[in-house]
Parts: sequence; structure tokens; C-alpha cells
Amino acid sequence: MSEGPELNDAEAFAAEHALGVLNAAERAQAEARMAREPAFAAEVDAWRSRLAPLTQSVAAVPAPEGLWPRIERVLPANDNDDSVAVRGLRFWRGATVGSLGLAAASLAAAVFLANQPPSVIVQPAEAPGQLLNASLTTQDSAPVPLFVAAYDPTRKALIITSLVKPGQDPAHVHELWVIPSDGKPRALGFVEPGKSKAIPMSKELADSMAEGSAIAVSVEPPGGAPHPETGPSGPIAAVGKLAKI
Repeated sequence: MSEGPELNDAEAFAAEHALGVLNAAERAQAEARMAREPAFAAEVDAWRSRLAPLTQSVAAVPAPEGLWPRIERVLPANDNDDSVAVRGLRFWRGATVGSLGLAAASLAAAVFLANQPPSVIVQPAEAPGQLLNASLTTQDSAPVPLFVAAYDPTRKALIITSLVKPGQDPAHVHELWVIPSDGKPRALGFVEPGKSKAIPMSKELADSMAEGSAIAVSVEPPGGAPHPETGPSGPIAAVGKLAKI
């Protein structure tokens, strides 16, 4: 087998996130990095595309009797525990691309085990909420991404990154909105061109940050929309819907 180039740290981190072997804190770090670094987000998506077909090529086999109880006895109490088992799945960090066959086997085994009914009910630690992402694009015939957003329900915060070059329209500001299922826009604050910011959510706003809710950015006069309770006053620059990765 010919060896490919070694993975750098960013590529390895992206691949581990796509493979699903990161713990909760590392997943949150990866999602935040995806929100502020389009190149890293594209790397994760590329790895997911490469790995997805691998599970389809592995035929299902019956598990040996007593396998699941043995696995439960060695599982950590929660996924923040950087245990030997978790570290073992990351053995290929920095390895060559030619080693993906073994990583694929690990992924297929994880999928197989996830579909086996446990014989013992274990009370798990509270799992972190599902991170939601949105790519905010223009609404013309050839959409262009202008903003990237990621919502962390555990921390109740929205991370928004502007891809707009600074200084293009100093006479206006970009105002951020969430549009939940009731269709009423809620103002979230302002986004400076070319910068990222984390916006903490009140309970009311956090309840609006669900899968399918729209995130939009409007072009407003300095100070924002004159009547934010009724919605944007200027044109919508970009919009996208929150979705699970």
C-alpha cells in the first residue's frame, strides 16, 4: 500500500470530528471553530463525505453473546473522560491518509454497536445539547455565503462570523435576527464585517433557537432598525436555517 501525506493538526482534528470520536468539550471546540473558520468547516464536510460510504460497505454481523455487558463495564462514566478506549480510537492522528481503512473499521464497529439493544440500563450523564449550524447566503439566483452561525444550546449562545470584507458600506450596519416558527423576527444585535462574536441568549430567545428557525442579517442605518419589535427596516443581506450537522 502506498502511503499518502501526513495529516496536519487541523486536518486530524477535522477528521476526528467527522468520525465522532471527540468528547463533549472537544466537539464544542470543533463546532465553534467551524463557525469562525470556513476552511475548517469545509475540511470537516469533506471528511464526512469521504467516510459516509464506508459504513455501507460493511455487512452486519451478529454480536457475540455477552458482548454488550462487557463493553458497558469498561465504558467511562461520561464522554468528557479522555479514557484509554477513546484515545485508542484516535490512534491515527498524524498517520497517513492510507490508514483510513482501519479508521473506517472503527466507524463501522461504532455504528454496529450503537444499533445493539443494551441488556443493562445505565443512567448516563446529561448529554450536551445538539449544536445547530446555519450558512447565511444571499437570496439571488447564485447564492453567496456572507455569514456562518453556530448555536450551542448547552451554553445558550450563538456564535456568528461575518465573511463580509470590512469598509465596504460604512454608512450602514448589519443587524442579526432570528425568525422562529411563528414568523416573528427577534433582534439579536449587530455583526461587524469580518469579525466573529458570541451572543448569549435569554430564555425567550433560547427557546426560539430550534432546528428550522431562520437566522437573517439585514442592512440597517446606524443604530439599527428604528422599530426592532416589528422587524428589519432595511433589505435582508443574507439568510439561512439552523440545522443539525
